[in-house]
Amino acid sequence: MNHTPPAAVPQRSSPGAAAAPLAADGPASRFTKGSAAAVLVCWLLVVFDGYDLIVYGTVQSSLIAETGWGLTKATAGTIGSMAFLGMMIGAIFAGRMADSWGRRRTILGCAVIFSIFTVLCAFAPNAAIFGVLRLLAGIGLGGLVPSANALVAELVPAKWRSIIATLMMSGVPIGGSIAALVGIQLIPAFGWESMFLVAVLALLIVVPLGLKYLPETLAPASAEDKAAKAAGIGASEQEPSGFSSLLRAPYLGVSVLFAVATIATLFAWYGLGTWLPNLMQLAGYNLGSALTFALALNLGAVAGSVITAWAGTRFGPIPTAIAAAAVAAGALVVLVTGPSVGIVYFMLVLAGVGTHGTQCLIIAAVASHYPGHLRGTALGWALGTGRIGAVVAPQVGGLLLAAGLGVNSNFIAFAGAAAIAAVLLAAVGIKLKSKLAISEGAHNV
Repeated sequence: MNHTPPAAVPQRSSPGAAAAPLAADGPASRFTKGSAAAVLVCWLLVVFDGYDLIVYGTVQSSLIAETGWGLTKATAGTIGSMAFLGMMIGAIFAGRMADSWGRRRTILGCAVIFSIFTVLCAFAPNAAIFGVLRLLAGIGLGGLVPSANALVAELVPAKWRSIIATLMMSGVPIGGSIAALVGIQLIPAFGWESMFLVAVLALLIVVPLGLKYLPETLAPASAEDKAAKAAGIGASEQEPSGFSSLLRAPYLGVSVLFAVATIATLFAWYGLGTWLPNLMQLAGYNLGSALTFALALNLGAVAGSVITAWAGTRFGPIPTAIAAAAVAAGALVVLVTGPSVGIVYFMLVLAGVGTHGTQCLIIAAVASHYPGHLRGTALGWALGTGRIGAVVAPQVGGLLLAAGLGVNSNFIAFAGAAAIAAVLLAAVGIKLKSKLAISEGAHNV
């Protein structure tokens, strides 16, 4: 599915940016120091992205019990969904903006947005304003990941693209792990508000690093136009960019399958991230112990980023994603059986490996299977529509609990979503193989 443009187009570097030349289709021929610095900055921003996503799960029980806002489990789930609704909006439009306006501006703009509105959450006077602030922060959170992954895909050689895309996403569970660890100390000492003030560090430290080290790129469509013009190809012969290109041949089927698989995966991952501490408290554990279970989930996700990066390179991102989703589903089913504490920790680690690992591999597959001028848009499409799962999951979790169905109902719902993701990714694999076979057959004729 990857189309190689006819000629390479140099990248426009911004002041202070260690920019490497880029081909119109993306990756540099080698991994330079400047590229490494830019990838590291993107990864740090993803860490803060992960922190801001998981932080709500760490303070949820405090918001219900201590604020006087009158929150119930159902309304707490609705507020939890607000950030994910914002992420859906941000991911869809930021991916397109990154392809049109350049990666650097989009990444830094998203970082500033999520940092400012996350800090403001600490000063929210009521649940309604808190929910609006989480929605606005979510727009920045959702826009950052597809934009950062699109830039990173352009900065690294093609052979490293899959593994770097997967390792980049380790920043999300690392940020979640930091949220759990920080919460154990900060919440009892300084209250839930202190958890949101931590986001100011991204604004004060990482954004200035981004201004220095992130290169600006030409909008890929413009770059491709120049490359085509240099090769004597008319504009009418070029493939257009934008969402319309994703939703017609030859991309339609795979684009839809990637999107729905992401919906199922994010339903499981963010459902667990939002409700796990509260679920474990309902199961009889205190806040400190409940947060250590959340830490196990996120550390498993960190391990999953590394494991799936290796396995995705060795066996391919789609087959590895199928296996990862199946592991997550199996681990969550085991939790329903009421195992010992040690087994619970181990199953949560496996659930983290599987759910987050699946998402990392989907991103790697999308980054590898679309041409450069569609890459940011494709990532935004998959992650943006996938946020439907993230939006729905906290509400479903809350409604299941409010209906008196118990803690296990949440684990069953999230296990089912992971199993559905495995089936959908198997369909992606079949479709890609059939397209490859058709392409090779036509090539041999």
